[in-house]
Amino acid sequence: MTVHFIGAGPGAADLITVRGRALIERCPVCLYAGSIVSPELLRYCPQGARIVDTAPMSLDEIEQEYVSASNAREDVARLHSGDLSVWSAVAEQIRRLERHGIDYTMTPGVPAFAAAASALGRELTIPTVAQSLVLTRVSGRASPMPGGETLAKFGSTGSTLAIHLAIHALKQVVDELTPLYGAECPVAIVAKASWPDERIVRGTLADIEAKLINEPIERTAIIFVGPSLATSDFRESSLYDPAYQRRFRGRV
Repeated sequence: MTVHFIGAGPGAADLITVRGRALIERCPVCLYAGSIVSPELLRYCPQGARIVDTAPMSLDEIEQEYVSASNAREDVARLHSGDLSVWSAVAEQIRRLERHGIDYTMTPGVPAFAAAASALGRELTIPTVAQSLVLTRVSGRASPMPGGETLAKFGSTGSTLAIHLAIHALKQVVDELTPLYGAECPVAIVAKASWPDERIVRGTLADIEAKLINEPIERTAIIFVGPSLATSDFRESSLYDPAYQRRFRGRV
């Protein structure tokens, strides 16, 4: 018996990986985070599968589902939104599985920031403008930030920031980053990337708050901050320069 942790992608059912879908199709038990995972993904479950929405459950109750499935020798497809590598709460589940000696696998998914960048139609790393992307968040009730990981410290590098789980703290984001990036620095907010009700709001650190006053966004959004979001005046990379020789090009 194995628990298969699966990155379910940002929302759209067709953005799950081929491997992830195949695992869902053959597992007799499926646990999914119903508050943030698209219910359309459940269409891939086999007929008669036990489907459990973990949104209202505690970690102890989720653990018991794994133990019950193990006793019944039934594989579990465990769906988490986006990719498993960040903010998935998978680590604490794995620790409990290991205590029980239950096997598990991890299948990556399309991360939310990647889907959001695609919605914006932007590459986030632009030659000579920004070559680093920082995935971060702000402190919240579920988990505080370590003392050394602050918006101010990340912002001091000038990198493009992809700030997750922080739409409720937009004022804090603006206040802390304006002195570092300047009031006219581009900002883009993508809510529910790849979902049917996806929403994009573009602005600057100076006006982004005002743009949300009449139609606020309450959850499931990423705040991007950085000059790479709007610049069009940049040097092209050397990658496709005709004078750039590399081993795969085979030019003389």
